[in-house]
Amino acid sequence: MFNAETITNIANAAYVVAALLFILALAGLSKHETSKAGNAFGMAGMGVALIATIVLAVNKQIEPLGLALLIGAMAVGGAIGLWRARIVEMTGMPELIALLHSFVGLAAVLVGWSGYLHVEHELDGQGALELAKEGMLGIHSAEVFIGVFIGAVTFTGSIVANLKLSAKIKSAPLMLPGKNFLNVGSLVLFVALTVWFVISPNLWLLVAVTVLALLLGWHLVASIGGGDMPVVVSMLNSYSGWAAAASGFLLSNDLLIITGALVGSSGAYLSYIMCKAMNRSFISVIAGGFGIEAGPAEDKDYGEHREITAEGAAELLGSADSVIITPGYGMAVAQAQYGVADLTRKLREKGVNVRFGIHPVAGRLPGHMNVLLAEAKVPYDIVLEMDEINDDFDDTAVVLVIGANDTVNPAASEDPGSPIAGMPVLTVWNADNVIVFKRSMASGYAGVQNPLFFRDNTQMLFGDARDRVNDILAAL
Repeated sequence: MFNAETITNIANAAYVVAALLFILALAGLSKHETSKAGNAFGMAGMGVALIATIVLAVNKQIEPLGLALLIGAMAVGGAIGLWRARIVEMTGMPELIALLHSFVGLAAVLVGWSGYLHVEHELDGQGALELAKEGMLGIHSAEVFIGVFIGAVTFTGSIVANLKLSAKIKSAPLMLPGKNFLNVGSLVLFVALTVWFVISPNLWLLVAVTVLALLLGWHLVASIGGGDMPVVVSMLNSYSGWAAAASGFLLSNDLLIITGALVGSSGAYLSYIMCKAMNRSFISVIAGGFGIEAGPAEDKDYGEHREITAEGAAELLGSADSVIITPGYGMAVAQAQYGVADLTRKLREKGVNVRFGIHPVAGRLPGHMNVLLAEAKVPYDIVLEMDEINDDFDDTAVVLVIGANDTVNPAASEDPGSPIAGMPVLTVWNADNVIVFKRSMASGYAGVQNPLFFRDNTQMLFGDARDRVNDILAAL
């Protein structure tokens, strides 16, 4: 059979294969047409990585109890993941992803503490003496400290994101006095504590940075308003990647370092792209709203709104030559995507030019609406991004706003005092007719009233979006 060195080399080669599969996964997930293949590549890569990890553990003659715990942990984790994936609704996907990010952060904290207990806690132990002999003890201490800090920030930040996205706490930004000073001061204190820990690694310093990071992670995300939550989820994805990379350095695991760097860099780039699309400062968002002093939404009387029936909506659609549908989180909640797909097919059969306008932060997660529409078999080529379709509203007969609110709010471009001022939105109000599907006149996730609802060319269609779409189909 293979000797120990050969097995180690094979396992390391398997790690390289897993890393390549992860890169292929990212490439596949960048397009609708290849997303299923990308997902399959990611699953295959993780499978290869887990098998290689078990082989390495056996090769290093891990004790039977340790091997049993390793396999047991994988089985329990796999069972929980399968269970959650089977029962989660698409509306619950953003908060589930935020929760999964928290697990990565917690794992990084535990790995960091384990590294300290095996080395810095016993400076006269074999591990510490070997590192000191190689001149690597200070680097190890820095890895421990930084890994714990990033992991703890990711942990509590992800929990707050989960609570906000699931509406268990308010989505409005937390406005503590001197919040910018608290954020910047925490980062400065972290740098000072890191230098201190590298010079003199003490347990109380590790405890202090853990508590500091837990509080900072909570405050960073709590300070960000609901309108920026999709960026926050992407940002936390990036944080979890860097936390995994930090764990990889501590465990001398090349695959964790590569995978963490892939996740961290891709998440950061996606956050940057989304901030550009929303006219938000990237530094501001990742720093917990640094420099933004958002005020409350103005309580202004915009007049009376007009209502329309499903039959009236069907009549407008039947006589239209062009229709644009702008979906939002309300469509996901109502599970109306299948009815919307049927309505799209019906109108296209009548010769109506139907397209979809997707805002970069529609829903609660990047690509949320795209996934829902793909799930309902809406053709990819009629699903357009905001920049591709915004100039076409002027020549559109009817716009259907299904469950969207903040992403179609004209106050973003017309009211400098609005909390969402400057955020690019879908200019649906330029169409001849706008029909807004909504349960009530309540404000959107960002807590801002929408003057679109009171425009002369806008009519409200109240009720559950799926029921109203089905009513329109029946009338057609």
